[in-house]
Amino acid sequence: MNTKNNLKGFTLVELLIVIGILAVLSTVVVLVLNPSQLFAQARDSQRISDLSSLNSAISFYLSTASTTVMDGNGGACTTKCWATPNTAPNSSANCGGRYTTGAAMSGASATRTPGPTGWVPIDLRNATGGSPLSSLPVDPTNTGVTNLFYSYACDETNKTYELDANMESTRYASGGSDDKEAYDGGGSTTIYEIGTDPGLDL
Repeated sequence: MNTKNNLKGFTLVELLIVIGILAVLSTVVVLVLNPSQLFAQARDSQRISDLSSLNSAISFYLSTASTTVMDGNGGACTTKCWATPNTAPNSSANCGGRYTTGAAMSGASATRTPGPTGWVPIDLRNATGGSPLSSLPVDPTNTGVTNLFYSYACDETNKTYELDANMESTRYASGGSDDKEAYDGGGSTTIYEIGTDPGLDL
């Protein structure tokens, strides 16, 4: 009686072929999906959503508050712009060069409180029913080194304002397939700008 066992398994060559195929597939997936760009797009989507929420909150305040003040901590709309916390000292004059007038006001000591001490110095708590926001949003990256931070400028006389952010993905940045910077009606083609200021050129 033949009791010889027939042993079966992968040869070294077969294993190397499988590993090679997996390596090629992994490389193709990384090149096609580009995870870094997907994360950048997600952060850009958050920026768009944050500024939209903040824009709506300020509009609600302006339409419902009995007294409206665009800069509740000093009336300095004509000389300053404001940036989110943690951008100083890297945000240069005019909040990273985003605005045509005014000197940058460091956001490092500002808070996320929706009041006059917040990085948007409007007391949103004076809106009907209180502030629409529990706290002010900040950029997902929030660093002045790469110009990835939110900023605010205002015109007290005309009660207008501008909110800005910088897109980092190739999709949403200037020249991208879903360009949010060049076609937002603002004065800069490389910064995402929304608000009520005519021409968004504060």
